[in-house]
Amino acid sequence: GCLKALQLVDSMAQSTMEVNTGSFNAAISACKRCSEWGKALQLFSKMYQSKVEANTITYNAVLSACEESGRWEKALQFFCTMVLSRVEPNMTTYFASIKACRQVSKWQ
Repeated sequence: GCLKALQLVDSMAQSTMEVNTGSFNAAISACKRCSEWGKALQLFSKMYQSKVEANTITYNAVLSACEESGRWEKALQFFCTMVLSRVEPNMTTYFASIKACRQVSKWQ
């Protein structure tokens, strides 16, 4: 799952293989499926540091990982970052953002 995805991205980065947006998206999605929102954020950060361009799929995976783990603040923060980065949101983006907003109403 998530640990293997992280190891794969690390080993690709250390070899002559190119680590691209698709590689990171797959690893971030694996973290999302394993409810590892923190690791998804780490991968996003590593992606940024590696100067690999994030796309709508990237942002959706991180946003959903945060939202599904109850980290609505991070999810909404990522939505704002996405918009400021001029990455085009889609229906998945809006759906995950709305679900995060619903969690805000439960917060006390």
